[in-house]
Amino acid sequence: MSSGQTLVMAEHDGTQLAASVYRSITAAQQFGQHVSVLVIGAGITQVAREAAMINGVQRVLQVDAVTLQHPSAEQISHIVLQMANAYEVLLAAHSSWSKNFLPRVAALLDVGMVSDVLHIIVPRTYQRSVYAGNLLSTVQSQDEQQVLTVHASKFKLASLSQTSAVIERLTVTGSPVPVRWISQTLNQSPRPPLASAKVVVSGGRALGSAERFEAVLAPLANQLQAAIGASRAAVDAGYAPNDLQVGQTGVVVAPALYIAVGISGAIQHTYGMKDSQVIVAINQDPEAPIFQMADYGLVGDLFSVIPALTAALSQANIN
Repeated sequence: MSSGQTLVMAEHDGTQLAASVYRSITAAQQFGQHVSVLVIGAGITQVAREAAMINGVQRVLQVDAVTLQHPSAEQISHIVLQMANAYEVLLAAHSSWSKNFLPRVAALLDVGMVSDVLHIIVPRTYQRSVYAGNLLSTVQSQDEQQVLTVHASKFKLASLSQTSAVIERLTVTGSPVPVRWISQTLNQSPRPPLASAKVVVSGGRALGSAERFEAVLAPLANQLQAAIGASRAAVDAGYAPNDLQVGQTGVVVAPALYIAVGISGAIQHTYGMKDSQVIVAINQDPEAPIFQMADYGLVGDLFSVIPALTAALSQANIN
């Protein structure tokens, strides 16, 4: 294994990089090494070009094949392993995508994996949260190769460069694992993606039903051009689909504005939104834990407050 090399694995949707990739590149630069970005998929030339324009990236590795239109965790792991020995650090943003394959890579390399890193104190020494963020732990890895995921919202967005990094197209052998993609079902929405939205309106169990969840929150979200999120309690009650869950076991968000409607503020939920720049809490219970972390709090009946707020915003837009 050669030293002085860091490989960032890039998540994308086939046309553009996830915003978390820009933040993971910022994290990668803290190792003070040559940074390469790995982009895997089919017809991903534009994605590779985008990665090549990010400051701090010296090289982009483009693995482009028809068989990688919908790459499985087994395929991605196999590709990463073929080039892993050239890198001292293998890094990705912490997401369901990276959690699906990177532990496999670490296991096959016979090294430990450090997940959801909040801060890179010095190379090989990291800060992580435990107990849903109630405690912080310092972890030091003695492995020769470092495999880690980073809590993207804790790192700044890398800027764009005026010059492009080198793009290398690589050919790799197919995955030896007989796994194939069959189909997928996507929820189509005119609203921005939850993970990257600048404004998020989230609802809790206090909304009472799936019908009221949509009827109360949708008009406000539309006025603010916001994404809609949900607490785990609301998802478990069937008010919202799983992909809207914000929290430790859901989506981690860090918008400019987060509005928590009828959410008590359980640790599991606040872990996923505590990095928001401004937090507004609306709850009928003045003792709700969410008020302890809110920048602005309003004690009141959400079924009166939210329609009134939506109407005020609509009137302001008209004027």
